[in-house]
Amino acid sequence: MEQLKHRKTTAAIAADILRTSILKGQLKAGEQLIQADIAREFGMSRIPVREALKQLEAEGLVKQYPNKGAVISELNASEVQEIYEIRSFLETGAIKLSIMNLKEEDLKRAENILIEIDNAPDANKWLELNWDFHSSLYLPANRPRLLSIIKNLHTNVARYIRIYLDLMNFEKKSQEEHYKILNACRQKDVEKAVDSINQHLKNASSTLVSYLNKRNEQNR
Repeated sequence: MEQLKHRKTTAAIAADILRTSILKGQLKAGEQLIQADIAREFGMSRIPVREALKQLEAEGLVKQYPNKGAVISELNASEVQEIYEIRSFLETGAIKLSIMNLKEEDLKRAENILIEIDNAPDANKWLELNWDFHSSLYLPANRPRLLSIIKNLHTNVARYIRIYLDLMNFEKKSQEEHYKILNACRQKDVEKAVDSINQHLKNASSTLVSYLNKRNEQNR
């Protein structure tokens, strides 16, 4: 049992390292992940590496092919749009469940995270804090499975958001929308909170889909 526990812990560590490398753009879309090479680099057996790749596949960051093995996945514009549509359904549902449970300390924590976002030194930190903000508002819903699904969807598009954050000056607009969401939560205004989240996700989706379509046209 102790050996199994250790193996799971090792697999989680491997997944964390690979996930971070993907989100930071150090591992590129289409790049093959060879289990033997990863195991050797990480100083572990192939078993936890295999488990880590399965976890990343479940998160949508990796695709497994019969004769090619694991490859870093790449989302097209329509897939990104669908992810944001799903996020809208789930995140507005989460805020409906949580808003009346939000306490002053929850709201203060969310506000402090926004202050940190204003001073984020780079896109990677911005993305980390962005999830912290959203999850801090959804956590009081007491729906851990729902929150886990939402986090996976955030993770899936985070690597693309990172690319255009620097190119499109998206941070300022996103922060304005974040404060609108927070203010609606302070007022316990469910309709306003839902509308603010929907608009926030719609704007992000539109910007990112436009960017991916333009990049696709340039690569033809």
